[in-house]
Amino acid sequence: MGRLDVLLVENFKSWRGLQVIGPFRNFTCIVGPNGSGKSNVMDALSFVMGEKIANLRVKHIQELIHGAHIGKPVSSSASVKIVYVEENGEEKKFARIIRGGSSEFHFDDKLVSRSAYLAELEKIGILVKARNCLVFQGTVESISMKKPKERTKFFEEISTSGELIGEYEEKKKKLQKAEEDAQFHFNKKKNVAAERKHAKLEKEEAERYQNLLEELKANKIQLQLFQLYHNEKKMNSLSIDLEHVKQELNATKESFVHQEDVVKAKKKEHGVLTRQVQQTEKELKSLEVLLNQKRPQYIKAKENTSHHLKKLDVANKSIKDIEKQCSKQEDDIRALEVELVDLDAAWKSFEKQVEEEILHKGRDIELEASQLDHYKELKDKVRKEVAIMNQQLEKLQWERKADEERLAFEKRRHGEVQGNIKQTNEQIEDKKKRIEKLEEYTKTCNDCLNEKKQQEEILHNEIEKAKSRISEINEELNLIRNELQNAGIDTHEGKLQQQRAEVLENLRRLYPEAVFGRLVDLCHPIHKKYQLAVTKLFGRYMHAIIVTSEKVARDCIRFLKEERAEPETFLALDYLEIKPINERLREMKGCKMMIDVIKTPFPQLKKVIQFVCGNGLVCETVEEARHIAFDGPEKLKTVSLDGTLFLKSGVISGGSSDLKYKARCWDEKELKNLRERRTQLTQELKDLMKILRKETDLKQIQTQAQGTHTRLKYSQSELEIIKKKHIAALYREQSQLQSEVLNIESQCTMLSEGIKQQQKRIEEFQEKIDKVEDDIFQHFCEEIGVENIREFENKHVKQQQEIDQKRLEFEKQKTRLNVQLKYSRKQLKKKQNKINALQGTIQKVREDIENLKKTEESCLRIVDELMDKQKQLKDILATQNSNSEKAQVQVEEERKKLLAIDREVGKLQKQVANGQTSLEQKRLEKHNMLLDCKVQDIEITLLLGSLDDIIEIEVGTEVQSTQATTDMYEKEAAIKVDYSSLGEDLKTLESDKEVEAQLTLLLQQVATLENVLLKTAAPNLRATENLKTARDKFQESTNAFEASRKEARICRQEFEQVKKRRYELFSQCFEHVSIAIDQIYKKLCRNSSAQAILTPENPEEPYLEGIGYNCVAPGKRFMPMDNLSGGEKCVAALALLFAVHSFRPAPFFVLDEVDAALDNTNIGKVTSYIKEQTQDHFQMIVISLKEEFYSKADALIGIYPEQGECLFSRVLTLDLSQYPDTDGQESSKKPQESR
Repeated sequence: MGRLDVLLVENFKSWRGLQVIGPFRNFTCIVGPNGSGKSNVMDALSFVMGEKIANLRVKHIQELIHGAHIGKPVSSSASVKIVYVEENGEEKKFARIIRGGSSEFHFDDKLVSRSAYLAELEKIGILVKARNCLVFQGTVESISMKKPKERTKFFEEISTSGELIGEYEEKKKKLQKAEEDAQFHFNKKKNVAAERKHAKLEKEEAERYQNLLEELKANKIQLQLFQLYHNEKKMNSLSIDLEHVKQELNATKESFVHQEDVVKAKKKEHGVLTRQVQQTEKELKSLEVLLNQKRPQYIKAKENTSHHLKKLDVANKSIKDIEKQCSKQEDDIRALEVELVDLDAAWKSFEKQVEEEILHKGRDIELEASQLDHYKELKDKVRKEVAIMNQQLEKLQWERKADEERLAFEKRRHGEVQGNIKQTNEQIEDKKKRIEKLEEYTKTCNDCLNEKKQQEEILHNEIEKAKSRISEINEELNLIRNELQNAGIDTHEGKLQQQRAEVLENLRRLYPEAVFGRLVDLCHPIHKKYQLAVTKLFGRYMHAIIVTSEKVARDCIRFLKEERAEPETFLALDYLEIKPINERLREMKGCKMMIDVIKTPFPQLKKVIQFVCGNGLVCETVEEARHIAFDGPEKLKTVSLDGTLFLKSGVISGGSSDLKYKARCWDEKELKNLRERRTQLTQELKDLMKILRKETDLKQIQTQAQGTHTRLKYSQSELEIIKKKHIAALYREQSQLQSEVLNIESQCTMLSEGIKQQQKRIEEFQEKIDKVEDDIFQHFCEEIGVENIREFENKHVKQQQEIDQKRLEFEKQKTRLNVQLKYSRKQLKKKQNKINALQGTIQKVREDIENLKKTEESCLRIVDELMDKQKQLKDILATQNSNSEKAQVQVEEERKKLLAIDREVGKLQKQVANGQTSLEQKRLEKHNMLLDCKVQDIEITLLLGSLDDIIEIEVGTEVQSTQATTDMYEKEAAIKVDYSSLGEDLKTLESDKEVEAQLTLLLQQVATLENVLLKTAAPNLRATENLKTARDKFQESTNAFEASRKEARICRQEFEQVKKRRYELFSQCFEHVSIAIDQIYKKLCRNSSAQAILTPENPEEPYLEGIGYNCVAPGKRFMPMDNLSGGEKCVAALALLFAVHSFRPAPFFVLDEVDAALDNTNIGKVTSYIKEQTQDHFQMIVISLKEEFYSKADALIGIYPEQGECLFSRVLTLDLSQYPDTDGQESSKKPQESR
């Protein structure tokens, strides 16, 4: 940090001539008697820092010149100059000179403006407005007694937020006025809006009646256009959708074929991977059997053989069950084939019967054109006379049809329930078989558990004996460790060396050509006397590992991190920067170069030794080493034979007891026997530890036993659940289904009786209609030679319909039988494939049993050879399993896609059929709508065609053929309706629900308008002019309101911006000070229980209200600031000052008699804090009258007066850093006068 070096004053107030005050230390006190001019030093600093004249205890700037206060100024000018030194040693000079009635500012002896001068002061951290470096006399007492609002003002000065007060108040008043104007115009607009609304209602009443007639006519046209438009739109949509569905159906079929190929390929790929996995698992299993040679062979052989025998039994039972199912399935297939043959025979018989009936009927009755017209006229007459009876007949037919559908539904339910009963019976049989299997499995598990317990007992006895022997070996190893400790190597060191040896061995195994070993193992001193010296100079590189390259070193470090080993130092041959050897040092007497007393059998390691030793020298004695190191023309690094090291920097480090222990590593003979013994016992311990490997077998047997016990427990639990819950539930379900069958049968009986009664009533109505029809067609029937008109109609229409219906029923029945037969054959094929697979499994199991018996004889020959192969096979198996699972997932995904595409094909086919039916229905609806427009004389605009064409089409007659229907629809398609008058909102309706709702709404609107026309009287139409006047007034008030609201919004934004800036400035300062003040107060009081708290009265806008400041002195309860003692108030004020200073820290801090109210105890605390802070944070200059205070300073500046024509001040300086800082002692050195 920078600091204030000196203060130069010339003819300023009580200072006559040029006076140099300083130099100032980190903690400088200014002392002197009252009236000597101490405060004038404060004034001088304030003056040179740009303070206003009014704050310097004078009225005019000329009064600052020496002698001016008695009317005898010694000069026409005066100046104050400070020299500020930056941390890097750069000097900055600030000077202010009084000339005439004004002052000049100089920076680095150059004239500058006041703003530039203040800017340079801000660069070094001095803020003139905030006074962040000056505390005048009496300021501390005033701070402690400040009221909350005065304290707020103080914070605004420090944070510079007070500069925004004027702008804040101005924007706030402007905002209030704008909001009042906006409210006024809003009320005015509200009143005018009410007037406009009233006028608008009057006009609407006047226009409503006039528009009702036109609206009624338009609504009727809209209703018909709406129906025709959406009918046509629906027809177009259906046609497009139908075409799209057909295209999509073709594409989906192609995709189905492609997906079938994909599924086959994926299955083939999965089969290959599965076989690979099975092969690998088989090999791995064989390896595991061989590797577990320590297990009792008879247990393993018996367990594997028993497992495969059980597997063989299970497979045989499964084959028997599946063969029974296949036999049953074959019976079902034969029954279906017989039923299909019978159906074909019945169909052929029916077709033959139809042909014979056609031949025996004779010729058809042919009608001439006039007879056909006469037939149509008579048919219309019949239709009019029997219209009511036809309606009643249709109603009865619909009721009968509903009952028939319900009856068919109940019959389907009856079949489904029968199927459920059959399925339930099968489930009961399955559960019984499952119970038999579980009981057999439970017995097997109990036998297996008994065998495992015997095996566990045998292995447990063997392991206990091994552990006993291992305990004896550990006791022997403890004796070895004690001997190593007696030899100077403690237990921890031995463990550490062992770990390091293992790490080094692992690294050598990983990088055999790149890792040389440890430095201590690769070289040795030429004589035993150099051991201490070499050990001392090697230092931390003693056990460094030597490698060939930086890359190898980084790989080794990565390996250590992965293994969580101790940190190691690596020296890479290609990474070392070697300083050249100073050959001149070899010629010096009384010493040798260290590299000359070290030998190594590896030439390439000389580079490492040169790097570690450098140009170090080894001397016989300490004196010779010191002399050569420091007394020569240049400083050298030397080491004596006892291990005392002299560095070039002047640091001397002597030998220690630890050094002797470290040096023993060079003496291999002394430790050889101990190491050999330790190695021997360690090897013996490893051999004994191999016995514990059987513990793994024991754990495996225990795990197997536990697994068998768990499976037994689950099997028993499942057996109990099946007996108590599942079987009972299935019987209950069977009973419920049987009850449901009885209910359905009774319901079917009731529906059949109801249908018979309805059929009887239908026949009665039909007889009445036939009688009317016979009366009207009597002469016509005699003319054409038939008994009645129904005979003619049945021959031409109904007969063909019945034949088609019969054929359709035959086709459906045949399709159902073919599908069922195909499914049954597919199921039979699957079960036969399953039998083949199980037979293959049985054969494989038998082969495995033979292989296991052979394996028992050869398992002792292979253990160590297969360890590596086992690891490789596990990796391969993991990869193959992963690939197989991925392939299985892909097969399932592709199969799901295939099923989805199949479902999509069926769905699309159904959509095509439904679309064609819907399109025909919509064409018929359009025909009826056009006919209604013609009959009701509704004027709709046509672009093409005419409604007169509808006369030629008799919609009421029955269609004679498909061609006639097509011709009718083609003529109607040529008629184009103009929909331009139809509203866009009515055209844009999409869903049928919306169209239906809108149609209902249009119908209601037409009915409502007709009712309103009957009730509405013609109103007065003079309200139009009033509405225009009200609208003009409303527009004027709206414009005024929008302008005032915009102005209020702008004012609000401007006010919020000023408020935000003021809040941010103030909060930044307040939050920093509130945090720092508590810590500073604790340090000043030297007690962590002390507390200093700043509390804003208005947290949202703290600058509008006061700020409370309370302190809890150590050992006292909380009390207001006014109740604190003078010293406590002073300490609290100082804590606040130092906290504020920490917010905007200046490089130096000047205090004027802040210790006036402090006793000796508090002075000691304050000076200790200042002493601590001035070490690193800032420079402190204090004007003080108390010895307890200024005795702690680094330097003293004494001010004393002398008498001349007028009183003038002189200065003395004293550097206290030369004297010890002890309590109760005083310095008697005579201060020297500064000239």
